[in-house]
Amino acid sequence: MSYRTKAIAAAMLSLASFVPMSFASAADLPVKVKAKPIPEIPFFLVIDDRVSFSYIGRGTDPGVFSIVNGKVNGDTAKSVYSFSHFDVWAYGTNFFAINMFKSDHNDPAVPCINAGVLPVGTASCAGATEFFGLLRSTYGWNEIFNTKAFSQGPLHNVSFEIGAEGETENNYLGPNKRAFEAGLQFAFDLPYKGYFNVAPLAYKELNHNAFNQCGSITVAPGAIPGSTCSIDGNTEFKATWAVEINYYMDLGFLPESINYFAISGRAGFYGPKGDANGLPLNSGAGVASTATKTEINSEPIRLTFDASKAFWGPKYAQFVTTWVSYRYWQNKFGLDHNAELGVCNVIVGGAVTSTNSCTESSYQAGITVKF
Repeated sequence: MSYRTKAIAAAMLSLASFVPMSFASAADLPVKVKAKPIPEIPFFLVIDDRVSFSYIGRGTDPGVFSIVNGKVNGDTAKSVYSFSHFDVWAYGTNFFAINMFKSDHNDPAVPCINAGVLPVGTASCAGATEFFGLLRSTYGWNEIFNTKAFSQGPLHNVSFEIGAEGETENNYLGPNKRAFEAGLQFAFDLPYKGYFNVAPLAYKELNHNAFNQCGSITVAPGAIPGSTCSIDGNTEFKATWAVEINYYMDLGFLPESINYFAISGRAGFYGPKGDANGLPLNSGAGVASTATKTEINSEPIRLTFDASKAFWGPKYAQFVTTWVSYRYWQNKFGLDHNAELGVCNVIVGGAVTSTNSCTESSYQAGITVKF
């Protein structure tokens, strides 16, 4: 039980013991008066569930591109359907989110292949569907050790953090990501009830895709199974470092008549995790390096408008919000955007040309409903 919980319970007990004697006559004194039961403190102090719909105008998927009239198109627009859950309990927090991404025709569902990549297949095939889930849990040191020692100045708390994520998509490359994180989180206070969290973590990833699978269109003919291509496409990456950052702050300095806006953002930095093929680096004569690079996955700025508060009043704050953000994702999934021939780069007209699919720079706009 946290210090705060103990204090609340003690306060309730002390208040329950106060029976005003002025309200009882002498004849009534022998009569036993049943005290009201003490309300139980809820297990979850905060529960916040939301659903969202958003649109990414210029999304990308590594290795997903089309070639039409000698021009490479790596842009894939995506519709995103999301559910998120956040809760606070006596010892920390839990966050869970699941997203479904529906791609446009430039990222076709299996068995179709992008237009121009092979002589068969067209860009009119149905777009692929991707599911991505993420979990993060924290365990606060102030709560675990029943202290306030980890709240100093702007530092609000230090926590243990663990997490996991998984992803799968029904396109030709067939990715199947599973990743796990563990480390610390340092939580800082910002003005107007805002926060700024920094989490240094250890990161471990397992994956599967057709980039490195023998017989795939991305693997050169004559590749040697187990040496220059993978028999099943499964890849176990080396453990590496990660740093995740997120922040939120109401724009409380605005006049009350327009005080409906907030800014937030996030950034994740993930270190090199070995060879993207799960094979020895530079394996095989003439095979280009597939070493992974530091990945930057970010949404540095999101502007949110509290529509329900603006139109229905403070009682309905955060029930319906609309927002717009900027996304920047370099070396997507750790793939080197300057290398990875056949994935991040392709030969067109005898020259190496970027597929523009391993870096993402796009706007995203959406609406969120709390329930």
